[in-house]
Amino acid sequence: MSAPGLPLAGITVVDLGQVYQGPYATLLMAKAGAEIIKVEPLAGEPLRHRIAVGRGASFPFAMLNSNKRSVTLNLKSERGRLLLVEMAKRADVLLENFAPGVLDRLGVGWQALSAVNPRLIYASGSGFGLSGPDRDSLAMDLTVQAVSGVMSITGFPEGPPVKAGAAFVDFLSGIHLYAGVMTALVERVRTGKGRLVEVAMEETVYPTLASNLGFLYTSEGAVPPRTGNRHGGLAIAPYNVYPARDGHVAIICVVEGHWQNLLVAMGREDLKDDPRFANNARRVEHLAETDAIVQRWTETLGRDAIFAVTRRHRIPSAPVRDLREVMNDPHMHERGMLERIYHPELGDIVVPTSPLRFHGAGRVETTPSPRLGQHNDEVYGGWLGLSAEEIARLRQEGVI
Repeated sequence: MSAPGLPLAGITVVDLGQVYQGPYATLLMAKAGAEIIKVEPLAGEPLRHRIAVGRGASFPFAMLNSNKRSVTLNLKSERGRLLLVEMAKRADVLLENFAPGVLDRLGVGWQALSAVNPRLIYASGSGFGLSGPDRDSLAMDLTVQAVSGVMSITGFPEGPPVKAGAAFVDFLSGIHLYAGVMTALVERVRTGKGRLVEVAMEETVYPTLASNLGFLYTSEGAVPPRTGNRHGGLAIAPYNVYPARDGHVAIICVVEGHWQNLLVAMGREDLKDDPRFANNARRVEHLAETDAIVQRWTETLGRDAIFAVTRRHRIPSAPVRDLREVMNDPHMHERGMLERIYHPELGDIVVPTSPLRFHGAGRVETTPSPRLGQHNDEVYGGWLGLSAEEIARLRQEGVI
């Protein structure tokens, strides 16, 4: 499944990841050339059952688990735990995002596995980390958005707190988990030793609040408000989503040159010397007036026309696209970020590859997400060296 010259070729990962966080981290590893062995309970990991399609796989599962081999393993059985130990002995990385302490209680946590393989990188993803008073609190993307402060600043001032539409906490923490593993692999080259790496979802979110936290230091400690589509710190204008004749467009002026170019694009050069809009600070003081000027222009044009003009004048802008438009984006398809494949259970689907590009290396050919336990014989027989009789007995005993 790998391709020549990829940076993680030869790296083997035992993947106990589930739902989004762990599987996305290992998808990035797979697309960088690593061999991923996805270890699932006998009923399959929860994401397989997220959407009942009656065909054995959900789309989110298919999206995040291409280029992996699937084995089933009952970690509640002693024999199952011994098989995991054997896999850990041969692996470079073991990744899991169970609740803290789950694998420790089963006797196959970091301490036990590092004892049998000192070179093992053990990666743990959780909601609040492996220590601290909130360690054992349940964590999902929604609840972390709530407790991290994200929901308090999302939505419009007159409305209630709102979650982000995308599950960004899960994926942001998955990216950090990938980064932690890569950092530990670099260290292992120097020291020959593995390391426990952990990522807490709540902690990966905090830096994203930079603009909103800045409000605390410019407003005598007032709590940052919900600002709708305006800048989170109410420190840039224009910065908003404006109505067009056939939808909406996002426009932001980061530097004064953007504003001057926007005046030209709108045919409002008469405002060039208007003191209300002389600089960003003045435009923020006159936020409603600034937005009204831009809106009077955008609502007379279609999204594509606005984007064409703003692009020509080098103004940061984009149409608000729906997900069908994004899924069929010619740019991402041409670059290979999005790919159309045939999935044996779902039919023709569009899946992502990886945002990470390794120039000079080959590209991993995408293989569909595996059926549950599809590679039991291949992994337990070929990799661990068990006989066909032993594998049959493990099936009969409910171990795999």
